Amino acid sequence: MNSMIPATRQQVLGLYRKIFQIAKKWQSASGQIEETLKEKEYIKNEARTLFRKNKHVTDPKLIKQCIEECEARIEIGLHYNIPYPRPIHLPPMGLAYKQGRVLQHQEKLRKISKPIYLKSHDEVS
Repeated sequence: MNSMIPATRQQVLGLYRKIFQIAKKWQSASGQIEETLKEKEYIKNEARTLFRKNKHVTDPKLIKQCIEECEARIEIGLHYNIPYPRPIHLPPMGLAYKQGRVLQHQEKLRKISKPIYLKSHDEVS
């Protein structure tokens, strides 16, 4: 993070602060206090985990990808009032053999079709 361009560093810190402001004001869709507290905690823990995990990233392309993912997750979370990554429909793995071209092709399709806001979810959960 220290070797980041100051403007990028400000952008990242701004996103971090924004997430904690969202968590502070968060209301669960159900309106239940218990659910709201659980979701607020999830938002803060997810942010801490991902920001810490990526704090040593220095590649500008990777930093940009992390920022885009963060912005997408904020937007989707606010829009749907769901703090958790939304499930998506990936192409099925089918009946390919355990190795070989068909399996590699199916894995590639699944990777390509995964939206940006779910990229880090697999690594954390």
